[in-house]
Amino acid sequence: MSFVSVIPEQLTAAATNLAGVGSTISTANATAAGPTAAALAAGADDVSAAVSSFFGAYARDYQAFSVQVEALHDQFVRAVTSGAASYAGAEATSVQQILLDAINAPTQALLGRPLIGNGANAAPGSGANGGDGGILYGNGGAGGSGAAGGNGGAGGAGGTLSGIGGHGGAGGLGQVSGGAGGDGGNGGVFFGGGGDGGIGGHGITGTGGTGGSGGSGGSGGTGGFLPGGAGVAGLIGDGGAGGHGGSGGSGGGTGGSGGSAGTLLGNGGAGGGGGSGSTTAGGGGSGGDAGALFGNGGAGGAGGSGAATGGSGGTGGSSALLFGTGGVGGVGGSGGDSGGTGGAGGQGGAMFGNGGAGGGGGDGINVGGKGGAGGAAATLFGSGGTGGDGGNAGAGVTFGGAGGEDGAAALLGGNGGSGGHGGIGNVGGKGGAGAAGAMLLGNGGDGGNSLASLAGAGGAAGNAGLIGSGGTGGAGGQSFSGTGGKGGDGGSALLIGDGGNGGNGGTGATAGVGGTAGTGGFLFGLDGMNGSP
Repeated sequence: MSFVSVIPEQLTAAATNLAGVGSTISTANATAAGPTAAALAAGADDVSAAVSSFFGAYARDYQAFSVQVEALHDQFVRAVTSGAASYAGAEATSVQQILLDAINAPTQALLGRPLIGNGANAAPGSGANGGDGGILYGNGGAGGSGAAGGNGGAGGAGGTLSGIGGHGGAGGLGQVSGGAGGDGGNGGVFFGGGGDGGIGGHGITGTGGTGGSGGSGGSGGTGGFLPGGAGVAGLIGDGGAGGHGGSGGSGGGTGGSGGSAGTLLGNGGAGGGGGSGSTTAGGGGSGGDAGALFGNGGAGGAGGSGAATGGSGGTGGSSALLFGTGGVGGVGGSGGDSGGTGGAGGQGGAMFGNGGAGGGGGDGINVGGKGGAGGAAATLFGSGGTGGDGGNAGAGVTFGGAGGEDGAAALLGGNGGSGGHGGIGNVGGKGGAGAAGAMLLGNGGDGGNSLASLAGAGGAAGNAGLIGSGGTGGAGGQSFSGTGGKGGDGGSALLIGDGGNGGNGGTGATAGVGGTAGTGGFLFGLDGMNGSP
């Protein structure tokens, strides 16, 4: 194979000289175009006219040919210029790589990781951990997927200053049980998000593998390799998402937990969904917590579907201490017998923020899952999260899931969350109760309704704070042959505000009792109206 030695500076100079030559020729052609293209005849005879026409046609043909030559010359100059730039870029890259190798060699030999640069990805099927990013900055490498039934490797950590953690490897497919997914790598200490956890492997006859936990955002520690995927929190960065649990012939794998955000700023990672199973399903992973100052909690993962029992939804992550909203709870999985319980919503921040909504209960053939509770609001200002709706049940002697209780409001200002609605079933689920409003300013939450054949009771409404109105009680469920469900009581006001209306009783052969109205405030406010029977 032959080699060519090129000096980019000389090649660039040659391209410049060629461009100058082309410019000179173009100027000469333009100068000669006028006198030659329109040559005057020497006389009025036919011979002189023929000679003049011949030379004029020749001049015009020459000018047309010159235009084509100039275009070809310009293309050649551009090619030489582009080649010079390519050679210069390749030379600069080569020099940079040589310098980088020289810089990284000592730290690689002493500490096992480069000073600058990305960590290496582990080979597929190896189950090995991804390489860590550079000590100063660089992204972590992805963990290798597991072999048959083997666990996936953990993602490498990001650089100490900045860098994104590597994604965890997927667990391997197993004849009996699947392998667990690898944990995501933690981000850099100052900047960088955590890597996503790997997906758990599927088990053919046994249990699916557990999904890996997401790496913590902005974390320089190696906690992601420890059980639970905990890491030393850094400063800024989002937590990685947890991996989904694998499906199994008997039981589904649990979803991985979302990674926590950096200490100062960042959102928590979402929890992974639970895997499906022929008997029991895997539960969803918990959402990661947000940073201390600003950020929202990660959503809880959904529960997996089970032939018998659905998996429970994961709990939403807590929001930042100052500002942020709690993560939404995961939805419970559907089940052939019973639906899974919805996950609770995450708590709001310490100063300002709303609680996360609770996840809905999963549907079941016989029993619907209970809705998850709404998350509590921030300590000072914020509204509580809404409770999740109960899961629905099928026909026959079945029971709808109860609605989730709503989250409490903050101390100074904020509304109580509404209770979740009860699930539909032959025997309906009870509606969740509404939470009280904040102590100073805030309305009470509404109670959840019940929807059913043999009706459940509506949820009671929450009371207001010093200033605010009470919530409305939930309506009782309908009954086709028996007594309708009782309506929930309305919430009462304290000083200023109206009392909430009581919920209406459910219809049936005998109407259900309506809920009692809440009383108005001591200083100002009207009493609510009792629910109709």
